[in-house]
Amino acid sequence: MQIIEPHIHMYSRTTDDYQAMYKAGIRACVEPSFWLGANRRYAGTFFDYFNLILEFETVRARRFGIDHFSAVSLNPKEAEDPVLANEVITGLGPYLDHPRCVALGEIGFNNITPNEEKALISQLAIAKARRIPVIIHLPHVDKLRGTRRTIDILREQAVDPARVVLDHNTEETIAISRDSGCYCGMTVYPISKLSPERVSAIIRQYGSERMIVNGSADWGVSDPLSLVKVVARLQADGFSGEPIRNLVYGNAMAFYGSSPHWKPDLNIPPLDPREFQR
Repeated sequence: MQIIEPHIHMYSRTTDDYQAMYKAGIRACVEPSFWLGANRRYAGTFFDYFNLILEFETVRARRFGIDHFSAVSLNPKEAEDPVLANEVITGLGPYLDHPRCVALGEIGFNNITPNEEKALISQLAIAKARRIPVIIHLPHVDKLRGTRRTIDILREQAVDPARVVLDHNTEETIAISRDSGCYCGMTVYPISKLSPERVSAIIRQYGSERMIVNGSADWGVSDPLSLVKVVARLQADGFSGEPIRNLVYGNAMAFYGSSPHWKPDLNIPPLDPREFQR
């Protein structure tokens, strides 16, 4: 089965992870921009990072047979410096134009503050004007309130829900996220967030339409093969065919398909590591 990993931070992963992902059937991935572990002090450091995930990370992934795309944005954790936030948001255009950029994101809430909301609304306006997909980060604390406020903002700003994925859902938020008309992202981690068993239970209750699962796989305890383990769990629980394919391939293809840059090559042959150019 070919798998698309729709949200994974490969900046924080090793080449061994790429090799394991390819061996397990993952053929394309999308890397949203994210917090690097410390707040950045200059807009230029954001722009350098965008260049890295759009350019170098694409080359690195391709060496291992995986077609890598990115999304760029100001992340919610770094929205509390309004001057810096505005400089970054104002400068997003050239990076959103890049042929490897397929969405704006991830944006949304971290602590559900006024500055985060301002940055969210500003970036939604950019995505709406460009008619491109948006990856929204639901907060990890006070998640239900943050999800409700996010959905209210989407409606207030008249954003097309078919171009939005509300990511990091749990059992607490999945019903209202589905009712919003947006795609619903679920993140699987070994300890925190969801487990394959919990994803399976959610799919049994709500179905697979507009559902997307991802591994995220950032600096913490995470797993770039989360989707493979979700497939195994679903099969063990009696799912087969369309629901599984929707969850790890079809829905991601449909969501990113509204981007003109989304043209994944799922047949890239891995290179012999001895042939890599430094």
